Amino acid sequence: MARTITVIPGDGIGPEVMSATLEVLEAAGADLEYDMQLGGVTALEQVHHPLPQETIDSAERTRVLLKGPLTTPSGSGFRSINVELRKIFDLYANVRPVRTIVPGGRYEDIDLVLIRENTEGLYVGVEHYIGMQGDAKAAAESVMIITRFGAERISRYAFEYARKHGRKKVTLAHKANILKYTQGLFLDVAREVAKDYPEIEWEDRIIDATAMQLVLDPYRFDVLVMENMFGDILSDLMAGLVGGLGFAPAGNIGEDAAMFEAVHGSAPDIAGKGVANPTSLLTSACLMLDHLDQNECATRIRSAIDTVVQKGEARTADMGGNATTKEFTAALVKALA
Repeated sequence: MARTITVIPGDGIGPEVMSATLEVLEAAGADLEYDMQLGGVTALEQVHHPLPQETIDSAERTRVLLKGPLTTPSGSGFRSINVELRKIFDLYANVRPVRTIVPGGRYEDIDLVLIRENTEGLYVGVEHYIGMQGDAKAAAESVMIITRFGAERISRYAFEYARKHGRKKVTLAHKANILKYTQGLFLDVAREVAKDYPEIEWEDRIIDATAMQLVLDPYRFDVLVMENMFGDILSDLMAGLVGGLGFAPAGNIGEDAAMFEAVHGSAPDIAGKGVANPTSLLTSACLMLDHLDQNECATRIRSAIDTVVQKGEARTADMGGNATTKEFTAALVKALA
């Protein structure tokens, strides 16, 4: 029986890259059915809410979401729908692998995984203004929240991921030298978890030094784990090692639900022009297939992407070519035949 998943095409280029992804999934023989739903600005325009109850109900039923990019207003407007979905379904582990797809870049043969805690830290949104001398917004304060429970389960997830995928090393990146309570607790808990995995090398590094070393010598790392905001920043840095967010997949994993998404923005400047690169969403769909134990199908799609890109005959603009989204998709479908 085919597995039903909730699909949110998204905003901007979202419908274009989602259409391409679903076409490739069909060509690869993925055993899936789709419950199409709305989210983000598109939902706000059509049903006057950025996260309709119908979308939440669908995800409650299917427990698996495939989501295109959603627009999040800066400074005002509604809060991130991505963050809201992670909270609703307690998707505590953000899995961000990066690997070299397009040859000839600054680095070759990159193969790294970042595991980011998804529910705590500064992104919990506990913040407020402090009024002084008649100015209601004279100061603003945010609270970083780290719990032993949250630190333990994300650290253990990282080590279990390394064990399952034959990875040799886990690096915790932190700022415990300055934030001795919040980051210190995260570090202390991770050290204890590491003792349960003696076969895996373990180290901890200061976050700013980690950023520098990722640029100088990314090959010294394997699996990296960190709290929410640091993971958000360094996952984008790592995507830059392989050409940008257009090549980076993401999975958000909870105990009984998961969401897989394109990590790039909705790119309204190129929406509707038919030139968007669907690789981020495609490789996220591969993570979803792995999650659903359709590993063979995921492997075929990854191989097709490698084949098409390495031939260089149907690359989109961000790969150095001039192929349209449809031309790149057609080349993938042909490679899967």
